[in-house]
Amino acid sequence: MQVASRFWSELRTRQADPANRRWAFVAYDQLSDEIGLLATLDPREAGIVMVECPAKARGRPYHKQKLALILANQRQFALEQAERGVAVRYVESPGSYADALAPVVGDLGPLEVMRPAERELRQDLAPLLASGQIVERPHDGWLTTRAQFETSQTGPPWRMDAFYRHVRRDSGILMQRGKPAGGKFSFDAENRHPWRGTPPAPTPPATTPDAITREAGDLVQERFADHPGALDLTRLPATRVDAEMLWAWARAECLPHFGPFEDAMATASTGLFHTRVSPLVNLHRLRPGRVVSDVLRLPLPIASQEGFIRQVLGWREFVRHVHEATDGFRRLPGGISMREGRPLPAAFWGARSGLACLDRVVEDVWREGWSHHITRLMVLSNLATLLDVSPRELADWFWVAYIDAFDWVVEPNVLAMGTFGVGDVMTTKPYVSGAAYIDRMSDYCRGCQFDPKTSCPVTPMYWAFLARHEQSLAGNPRMAMPLRSLARRSTLQRARDAATFDSVSSTLAAGRPVPEP
Repeated sequence: MQVASRFWSELRTRQADPANRRWAFVAYDQLSDEIGLLATLDPREAGIVMVECPAKARGRPYHKQKLALILANQRQFALEQAERGVAVRYVESPGSYADALAPVVGDLGPLEVMRPAERELRQDLAPLLASGQIVERPHDGWLTTRAQFETSQTGPPWRMDAFYRHVRRDSGILMQRGKPAGGKFSFDAENRHPWRGTPPAPTPPATTPDAITREAGDLVQERFADHPGALDLTRLPATRVDAEMLWAWARAECLPHFGPFEDAMATASTGLFHTRVSPLVNLHRLRPGRVVSDVLRLPLPIASQEGFIRQVLGWREFVRHVHEATDGFRRLPGGISMREGRPLPAAFWGARSGLACLDRVVEDVWREGWSHHITRLMVLSNLATLLDVSPRELADWFWVAYIDAFDWVVEPNVLAMGTFGVGDVMTTKPYVSGAAYIDRMSDYCRGCQFDPKTSCPVTPMYWAFLARHEQSLAGNPRMAMPLRSLARRSTLQRARDAATFDSVSSTLAAGRPVPEP
């Protein structure tokens, strides 16, 4: 039901004649006129249907910043397209997306739709697709094909390294006379420097929310007041101008130093030299192919240039192929089943854990709806894995907490890489560590009640994890060295490791912080 608002008034003012149009449904994460029907037709010949679905927003306790980001960008995109002369049919549905589109099809006839990225949306629209009420087209926003994925692999299990090398060769990106630029395909080993304050970390640009974005924020605060997370509209790029401003800042201020400090973490900056554009890329406000092309044209150090390209052309594309190949990890190869686990501790929802690294990153996430990939992997996922938390519960938490998380992104990254919850389906080992890694790559330990070298419980929890899972990890060549080190631990050390795990896990499960040593 339409209510009086600035957005609806603006849309009516800009609305074009809907007659004699070719119509397509544009999903919430396909917000670009450089892909799909909008890229091929004169605006005066195109019509788009867009849907607001509050039921989806209420389906999980999504971070307020995430809800406002999607809502504001969708509304701004609708107005931008109407301004271009595209006819816009905008629907707010009390039910599902299919419920919203069925009567529209009755008025306009079958709608085109680019294949949705999210499995969840594909499932919603499946009845309309089966009945011919919508006609699916390939998604133009992806940079690689299923054929490239399959050709690059001998698996399952699937491996990103083989996929990335194949796509680089196939596309010619960062290739010179058949050889990788800089002499190797990946500079990951060189991109692991801690950050000690120099060069200065850039400050993300603030946006000035207009009336449409402010209204979207007010709507989220009103309708989803019980959802977690802070809402900061000055950190919410919503318009085309906002997206361009963020990308210009990222190119100038972040990317020159991105590579060496890609894995660093710091209390002074939640992002350091990470570009923060993943939310806009996943919504297609910044087209993935465009950001890759822009980075290739920049005079960047090869480690920074390749590091960024690997994230977008390599990992981002790889995880979506694995997600489709496994039907969202519901169909796993070789009889593999997802590991069960304990409930997610209240510390992930904001209760104090007593571990400075965990508490700081969780605080950052509920304030911003974002943190960079190493805090996700080596703090949040690492600690949850050491605690034997359910991979599914952790994935669902990431899904609601992060503004760039959609099912095709979050499930591979958490169920597979972050927790090794489905074994070696797409990663070769569990990404777990003791306190030494966190201390080396961050300054979190300086403000902690525990000493990373003597009293931090994360290190004995690491050894306890290896001991509990020793049998299942024994055949993994990448775990041979850690397991040899485990074998050298005495019976007394192993008992203390297990006792630390029991104490910490039970304390956090009760919602209490781990006490001082």
